[in-house]
Amino acid sequence: MSRVPGVATVIMSISAAAFGQEVAAPSPIAEARQLINAGKPQAAIEKLNDIADRGRIDVAHLLGIAYYHADDYARAIEHLLAVVEKLPEGSMERREAVQVLGLSRFVTGRFAEAVPLLEETRQWASSNAELGYVLGQAYVQTRQPERAREVFAATFGVRGDSAAAHLVTAQMMIRLEFEPEAEAELKRAVDKDPELPMAHLLLGQIAIFRGRLDEGIALTEREIALNPANAMALHQLGDAQVRQSKWDEGILALQKSIWLNPFYSAPYIVLGRAYMKKGQPATAEGMLTRAIQYDPNNRSAHYLLGQLYQQLGRVEDARREFDLAERLQDQPGR
Repeated sequence: MSRVPGVATVIMSISAAAFGQEVAAPSPIAEARQLINAGKPQAAIEKLNDIADRGRIDVAHLLGIAYYHADDYARAIEHLLAVVEKLPEGSMERREAVQVLGLSRFVTGRFAEAVPLLEETRQWASSNAELGYVLGQAYVQTRQPERAREVFAATFGVRGDSAAAHLVTAQMMIRLEFEPEAEAELKRAVDKDPELPMAHLLLGQIAIFRGRLDEGIALTEREIALNPANAMALHQLGDAQVRQSKWDEGILALQKSIWLNPFYSAPYIVLGRAYMKKGQPATAEGMLTRAIQYDPNNRSAHYLLGQLYQQLGRVEDARREFDLAERLQDQPGR
């Protein structure tokens, strides 16, 4: 499992000198620390394993740190759990062990176990934005929206009771696929500030995702009324209208989105679909090839273009696009 974006930078850089080690003639422990700081955790693990001894707190502690940086979170947890309570309160070693143990539990999805450790770390690292990002997510995952909002508000520099705090929290909840909780936050944001940018857009996004197209369109139109130059909102509106087979209205909204942001592939794809339905294959081809120009690895664009070529009897072109779409589908992460 790869490290969550932003988590790696939470770890303080701790040098051998910070622990009172002699840099001129480093011990194996100090050498292992230097290897970790140099981004060579596997080499540090090998060196520490050479001197591993049952009961050596310093070795077990640093092995836990090294395993974390090597993305072996299970072993990091195993080693750090064995020694964290034996490290002196308030010491740098104890702080490091607590924060790495908390982060390891977070990355492995053990959010309830991560929370108290991340909270302890926050007591001495309250200004660390990445820590706030991680702790806020842990609160969302453990269904503590009030605490999540407090942490995200501090991280993003807004008042904890403001509409902006509800908006930021909702955006993070959407990313974590907590849509019902996000919708509640967004409604509170709109109650506090009916003209808050992005709030109606996100409410509309949730409504459209759930198939409530009329509601989603109305909410998106409110966002556009607040900011007529919001290309994302115009794309969302056009996409919803195309889903309702309102071809001309959807095309107009999508064209406006492209006029404002011509380098985003998604509106071109929806336009390609709309022009196919309207029986305008040449225009549809132009839209889909433009989408591929901006996003060559977009599977949907290649697949739709293959369907268009198939309808036009261009067998070889269709086969090429379908093959590309299939290869993209088989790629990891797609």
